[in-house]
Amino acid sequence: MTSADAASVLTRTRFSVLDRSRTRTGQDPARSLRDTVRFAQDVEAFGTFHRFWVSEHHSVPGVAGSAPTVLAAAVAAATSAIRVGTGGVMLPNHQPLVVAEQFGVLDSLFPGRIDMGLGRSVGFTGGVRKALGHDKDDAEDFAGQLEVLLGYLTGTQTAHPQVHAYPAEGRRVPPFVLAMGEGAQIAADAGLPLVIGDLRGRSRMVEAIGRYRDGFKPSVWADEPYVVIAGEVAVGETTEAARRLLIPEAWSMAYSRTRGVFPALEPAEETLARDMTAKERELFESGLRGKLYGTEPEVSAALADVITATAADEVLVTTSTYDRAELLDSFARLGRISGQRPPDRT
Repeated sequence: MTSADAASVLTRTRFSVLDRSRTRTGQDPARSLRDTVRFAQDVEAFGTFHRFWVSEHHSVPGVAGSAPTVLAAAVAAATSAIRVGTGGVMLPNHQPLVVAEQFGVLDSLFPGRIDMGLGRSVGFTGGVRKALGHDKDDAEDFAGQLEVLLGYLTGTQTAHPQVHAYPAEGRRVPPFVLAMGEGAQIAADAGLPLVIGDLRGRSRMVEAIGRYRDGFKPSVWADEPYVVIAGEVAVGETTEAARRLLIPEAWSMAYSRTRGVFPALEPAEETLARDMTAKERELFESGLRGKLYGTEPEVSAALADVITATAADEVLVTTSTYDRAELLDSFARLGRISGQRPPDRT
């Protein structure tokens, strides 16, 4: 693919941002939440990103974002045009009525700017699940919960007669399903846009997207399939500088896989100075493989390749790193790659 071909692919693709409010060593979680709001303002100022989403995690030391609809309200209030949403609200953790009401409030306050991204995960550990009043089995009824939730928005739900989700009823809050594997089929059956990742498992992702498109049933929410691919992308002045941006998250993931705790991000130089066990080293290196990173020309070519392979409509970039200034620079470079065109806000 030539550079001109790559540029053509990128300029017709939407780019969006998911910030998980990652905590950093030496900083309290409150700062991470304030940083998310400031980051949203900076991302909007680039003028090239379509959405800014926040996430839901409970009792995770490395993530401050535990109440995504509350944080989304703060982000929407601090911005003026970029779409704001959740990536996502984990529906098995909540009652559909409450989720509908929360998004109804958000859309009432910020009409036409709110997205409702929904996932099927439950708490990270057994203790968290118990504290939330749920267990792993609750995720098995995600499709049913989703149907009830959407019914509250359309006013057609029958699971709870004469119960209405005010002010959500009648509001058109776009729903998205965050999925891997069977979740893609749930999105297809419900006729909803699909958010799928990560970029490392290319073949599995392409297969799941194919099943989603083949099984898609048009709905009141979408006439045709819509695919958002999600993953980490880092752009730097050099290839090595871009790779360093991914090191804090890769170590945090390796740490969680060996100790069961997802920690705050530490500076890349601290990670590189560590004496890792063989298992830690294996997991750490695995966490860096398959990620998209490099200079602007390198990332442009890599992104065009994965977008072409998946026929994705949108890319949701989920990158986190210790240094906020370096992260912002990476997104500024990504904005240049994407063509610096004002995104369609619809």
